[in-house]
Amino acid sequence: MKNSAILLFALLIATSSTLVSQENYKPAPENLAAREWFQDAKFGLFIHWGVYSTLASGEWAMYQQKLDKATYEKLPAFFNPIAFNAADWVRMVKDAGMKYITITSKHHDGFAMWATKQSTWNIVDRTPYGKDVLKQLADECHKQGIKLFFYHSHLDWYQDNYYPRGETGGTSGRPDKGDWNAYLDYMDSQLTELLTNYGEIAGIWFDGWWDKKDANWRLDKTYSLIHKLQPAALVGNNHHQAPKPGEDFQMFEKDLPGKNTTGFSDKSEVGILPLETCETMNGAWGFNIHDKNFKSTSQLVQYLVKAAGSNANFLLNVGPMPNGKIQPEFTKTLGEMGEWMKKYGESVYGTRGGPIDPHSWGVTTIKGSKVYIHLMGDSDENLLLNDFGKKIKKEV
Repeated sequence: MKNSAILLFALLIATSSTLVSQENYKPAPENLAAREWFQDAKFGLFIHWGVYSTLASGEWAMYQQKLDKATYEKLPAFFNPIAFNAADWVRMVKDAGMKYITITSKHHDGFAMWATKQSTWNIVDRTPYGKDVLKQLADECHKQGIKLFFYHSHLDWYQDNYYPRGETGGTSGRPDKGDWNAYLDYMDSQLTELLTNYGEIAGIWFDGWWDKKDANWRLDKTYSLIHKLQPAALVGNNHHQAPKPGEDFQMFEKDLPGKNTTGFSDKSEVGILPLETCETMNGAWGFNIHDKNFKSTSQLVQYLVKAAGSNANFLLNVGPMPNGKIQPEFTKTLGEMGEWMKKYGESVYGTRGGPIDPHSWGVTTIKGSKVYIHLMGDSDENLLLNDFGKKIKKEV
């Protein structure tokens, strides 16, 4: 990989930093320590994988193709990821310079990628593969020292008790009745399994709240359950709003914090929690054989650095194929990003957003007394930096 993606130099200054906890919520000491780790980690892998991968058209296939529940139930018979190798996945993550994985335990189709006892709608009971991929991945993450988060969808197009239905899922063929609180109990029972049977879990990454914005989601009860089972586990929710009590980090979908280029974050406000931005390597989250709009390594390295300059982590997504392999276009790019991180990772890992706000020419990051200046845009030979209230000792 060429090193022309970013020009980097550093300045030494005197500085200090503090961690502020969220108002109206008192996280445990283990949770505060986990937040610090999270902010230092900076780079993670997002994985969208499920029975929808068999259709090779993304994770919203059930909704977009208007497949009713009875039709969709045929898919697990074709999902047999015999080429899945958890050790290879985790090794790839480490080689890319990533520090954690966030994987879909259950997406909007409601299909559980683990051996849940709450329903037979899961990978062990319904597929010829018959194995718990989350258990394999959790064991390998613990073995290789990679943290593991579980993505979990509030929204569920499969369960009849997800009623009244929200903005999506109207073509699933479910009956026009259901017990909303029973569904929430079901969700909490599944979360209990994930936080009890898979060792240390770094956090829960919620999505789908936006399907029923006015519903009583019982977030306090669910968040309290998570923190009781694993006090260090970080709770985040992709609800596109300001952080709510009980949440430990804030994510931004396909946008840097404070931006709204996608239209997802018009109701969002940047809070005081650790931040994360997530993005795809092409245009899709789940495996999509038609999507060849791959972002270049330089584009993704610059996104990673821009996230760090905005005081956020970068969660970069892959959608594995139904056989359990990750497509070569993704593995190649991740390997190249890893090579860049081996050389310049000190300007990303353990840093916070720098003293100079992001500009068209680039961003700054800071660690201790050192400020890193990342030049990414076209600029003159001479760059004028605004005064940031610190005395520069030397350029390094």
